Amino acid sequence: MKKVFIYFFVFLLVFFLLPAVLTKKNVEAKVLEDSVEKNAEQPSDDNYEYKEYGTIKLLHKSTGEVEEVPLDTYLCNVVSAEMPADFELEALKAQAVVARTYTIYKIQNKKHDNADICDDSSCCQAWISKEDRLARWDEDKRESNWEKIEQCVNETKGKIITYNGAPINAFFHSNSGGTTELPVNVWGGGTEYPYLQVVETAGEEGYSQYSSEATFTQEEVLEKLKTKYEDITIDFSNDDDLKILDYTDSGRVKTVKFGNHELSGTETRSLFGLKSTNFEIIKENENIKFSVKGYGHGVGMSQTGANTLAKEGKSYEDIIKHFYVGVEISDVNSL
Repeated sequence: MKKVFIYFFVFLLVFFLLPAVLTKKNVEAKVLEDSVEKNAEQPSDDNYEYKEYGTIKLLHKSTGEVEEVPLDTYLCNVVSAEMPADFELEALKAQAVVARTYTIYKIQNKKHDNADICDDSSCCQAWISKEDRLARWDEDKRESNWEKIEQCVNETKGKIITYNGAPINAFFHSNSGGTTELPVNVWGGGTEYPYLQVVETAGEEGYSQYSSEATFTQEEVLEKLKTKYEDITIDFSNDDDLKILDYTDSGRVKTVKFGNHELSGTETRSLFGLKSTNFEIIKENENIKFSVKGYGHGVGMSQTGANTLAKEGKSYEDIIKHFYVGVEISDVNSL
């Protein structure tokens, strides 16, 4: 009986248990092999090499000097100038990819004769030297903040945003006030940018950039308007002489009537130094108050909106595809 039991146990071992063990080992080996092959095909960011665009020519507008710098070194200076370091990492990564894309777009659509891009935010995008950036942070946060900026740039090396295989014109702004804007309502064009549409983002009201006010006396309003329209007259006691006539699809002001002139929302914003074209006009005795929502032109990615989405657990890819419609995240070396 004992021999029968031994034979039966050997039978189970040979025909059932041993094949199962060998199969498991083969599966594990295959998974390991596939992982190694995948890593070999997709090198880590540390090993990433730009075939082109690895170095850019940066124009410093204040001095006229043109400096050649590695692209990602330049991007660390840009991201640290454009977005607060205490924002979520995925929001900072999104900003890094947007800034890299914007840079490549500028290189391909040259604006400066002797440089690829400049450090003037009114012309290209903001830039700050590492020394100046560190000096403006609290001493106990300088090292960790800069490491965080470098991390978001390095972990997105070579990544850009494309539409139909080409880099997009990656506009961005501070706070959309909950809804982004079409470029045609800001610059009068933009139909060539189908990826820049009106999109909504909740949660931006929790940021200081969300709301602001600007108050002027009636005399100050006239003075500012007369810098451009010398013949302007306004009867401030007549509600029809000072009112918003219509709005854009995103809810921003499209046209304002000031007495005998009609101004666009963007022109009104510029003349009165408002933070966006999403405003109300309120009469308060002898004063005129603009109650403003949002900060910036409203086109493309909202930075506070990006941070809100990151807090909700969205990745930088998710954030980018929320603000730019129909785009892909591509490798710049594939261009």
